[in-house]
Amino acid sequence: MRPLTQRLAATVIATVLATGTALAHHGWFWTADGDFVLEGIIQEIYLGNPHATLKVQAEDELWHVDLAPPSRTAAAGFVEGVANVGDEVILVGQRSADENELVMKAVRVTIDGVNYDVYPNRVGS
Repeated sequence: MRPLTQRLAATVIATVLATGTALAHHGWFWTADGDFVLEGIIQEIYLGNPHATLKVQAEDELWHVDLAPPSRTAAAGFVEGVANVGDEVILVGQRSADENELVMKAVRVTIDGVNYDVYPNRVGS
C-alpha cells in the first residue's frame, strides 16, 4: 500500500473501532426479519442528524425508535409540529434482532390516523 492509502485505511479502521456502537444501528443489518408493530406514547422526539428518533413508552417499556435521515423524514411529511410528546403513535418496521434491546427501525409512523412513510419502498415488505 502507498503511504496515503495506509493512512486512510488506518483512519477508517480507527473511526469504525471508536464509533462501533454509533454505527451499530445504521442500515438494516441489525434488524429482525418480518414486520413489527409498536403502539405507545411519544416521550421524546428528535428530528436531526444522523436520523430522526423517537422514544416511545409502550406498556412498561421505553423503546428507542430510529426513523430516516432528516431529509427523508421531512419528505414523508413528518416534520416539527406533526407529533408532540404525549401523542399516541403506531409504528411499523423491524425490531432489533437482539430481543433484549428495546430498539426498532420504523418505516411508517401513524399519528391521529395519518401515515408518514419514512421508508415508502419498505412499507409492507
